Amino acid sequence: MAVKYIPFIPEPVEGQAVLSNFNRILKYKGADDVSMALERGMPLYEMEKPETVGENKAGNMVIRGECVSACAYLKEKGITVDLVYIDPPFASGADYAKKIYIRRNPKVAEAIEQAEQELDVEELKAFEEKMYGDVWDKEKYLNWMYENLMAIKSVMSETASIYVHLDWHIGHYVKILLDEVFGENNFRNEIIWQKTTSPKAQSGQFSNTHDTIFFYKNGEDYTFNKQYTEYSEDYLNNFYKYYTPEGRRYRISDFTQSGQGSGIYFSKDGKSNYIEPPAGKHWIWGQKKVTEGVNSGKIIFSTNNVPGLVRYLDEMPGNPLRDIWVDINSIGPSSSESRDYDTQKPEALLERIINASSDENTLIADFFGGTGVTSIVANNLGRHFIHCDIGINSIQTTRDQLKADGAEFDVLEIKDGISLYRNPVQTMDKIKSLIPGLKNEDSLDSFWEGAISDSKLGIVPVYVPNLMDSNTKLLDEVLMNRIIHQAIPELAPNIKKVIVYYVDIISEEEIRKFITEDDSTTVEIELRDLKAVLDDIIVADYAEFHINETHDDLFGSYLIALDRFASDRVMQKIHEFNQKAYLNSNNKPYKPVEISEEGLELIEFISLDCSASEGPWHSDSEIKIDKLGYVIRNGEKTKIFWDGIIHSEKKPLRIKIRNICGDETVFEVK
Repeated sequence: MAVKYIPFIPEPVEGQAVLSNFNRILKYKGADDVSMALERGMPLYEMEKPETVGENKAGNMVIRGECVSACAYLKEKGITVDLVYIDPPFASGADYAKKIYIRRNPKVAEAIEQAEQELDVEELKAFEEKMYGDVWDKEKYLNWMYENLMAIKSVMSETASIYVHLDWHIGHYVKILLDEVFGENNFRNEIIWQKTTSPKAQSGQFSNTHDTIFFYKNGEDYTFNKQYTEYSEDYLNNFYKYYTPEGRRYRISDFTQSGQGSGIYFSKDGKSNYIEPPAGKHWIWGQKKVTEGVNSGKIIFSTNNVPGLVRYLDEMPGNPLRDIWVDINSIGPSSSESRDYDTQKPEALLERIINASSDENTLIADFFGGTGVTSIVANNLGRHFIHCDIGINSIQTTRDQLKADGAEFDVLEIKDGISLYRNPVQTMDKIKSLIPGLKNEDSLDSFWEGAISDSKLGIVPVYVPNLMDSNTKLLDEVLMNRIIHQAIPELAPNIKKVIVYYVDIISEEEIRKFITEDDSTTVEIELRDLKAVLDDIIVADYAEFHINETHDDLFGSYLIALDRFASDRVMQKIHEFNQKAYLNSNNKPYKPVEISEEGLELIEFISLDCSASEGPWHSDSEIKIDKLGYVIRNGEKTKIFWDGIIHSEKKPLRIKIRNICGDETVFEVK
């Protein structure tokens, strides 16, 4: 349950598009619900700190949780951000996945190394894990986005800017929301990013090759550093075609501008060679600067005694950047940046945005952080950062790369009552299987997750909150009003009972009183706490290991050897993958994914805490096994196959093991 509610900003920008107009134009359902949620405020939950990396004097944060709750925490702490980049779901109707690779069996790593074998990536055994489902209807998405934008604005400094990255699915609708939240006059650019130069052929339409990025400032004053791109070879050949005897390349530019002006003396003493500008023009410099230009050679003359301005190529910053970006390609599977994570954006894109709209030591935030490119680039450019995402894979991917880059930060987790199974979409899939008797029911509206068949009552519709949508997780009078007056009236007349699950509730007593006092329905409403179901999802992995003192000067005094590892969760995924592969094989031979008896192929990451046996984690020694089986030791890549061992200088008190799907389990070292 929320500790309290933090107010959003008081009012949207005056004089701009208002939600009521938006509602009327787009038949936008749910606008009233959003207004009531905004009046209530942002839910503030307790924040837990699972890990601290370095001293973190700058206060950098990697937050697992939702945008609105993260903003409530920041606002409560009085923290404001100077630049926001967000790459939220695009309402595309697609599921996004991360490829999961089975690691090499370290028990045979030595033999592989001796044979000098190196598997090609295509030969690796892999399957996919869904990261999130970008499946929204337009109204729900816009409700969700509006609340998030209002939350983000509430923690932006007066001089901050925001970049919102979308595509054709929903961008034009969100543009109207952005006009309302930030003001039409604060709109700076609609940036077209051509993300590919090798488009796929699409029947009956032009190929989709670009995304859209909306750029808004928050107030009158804001940071903007002009950016430039390199000149093309054709441009250089056409314009910078002259060379000085010393080899400096230059061009000669027109020395006039529009607007009538008087003549000037073009001589070294400024007293001779008086020249009138052409009709309707004026010289770009005054007399003093012209004299200096003639003396320095910056002004030269044609055979007709027409002055021109010398522009040296080595003094020019480049072409001023325009709002169509065609020089940055998206991440390919073979890119060195690739983290096998759908929707990952290239570092060059974030470098451009961060350089343009922030200065060193300012605070950059990404509330839908994904692979953490924003925070990684911000750190490399000398900025402070906040990374926020609801998925554990996002947090782990970002944490590992930041640690490898030498960044200092706190890993924080919002305790909003949800024990997510990896990420929201996988948790929702698990919930459906854990609610007894819940089945899909085609006759019900999408508001209901499904129904339970009861021998006495017949079909009982079941509502389950969407863990991607913060608007649905709190059962308050707003949501209950919607259930009673919108959802239930649309049910068949023979429905006698519905079940409503909740994650958070303002007060069960208040909600029951609200139901009792509202006599508009005779349908029985049963309330159930979803946390009871969620608690059954998390099942810890199993590990066997032993510790030896080695007094090894190179690697450390302690050796921890993993003897056995088992993960029912991962093995279930592998079983599902093998079954699907078998069904798709059409009775032809196929090679199933098999795991050794030791099960060490299921380990991706190991960390040792030698500083504390409880509280925030301190990673004193860690290794990550990449998809080819090589060890990344304390952030440094090696060409050594993992042999099932990790070393440390001091005696470990705790060991944390992450399986290849991202589940982490902590074991006490006795």
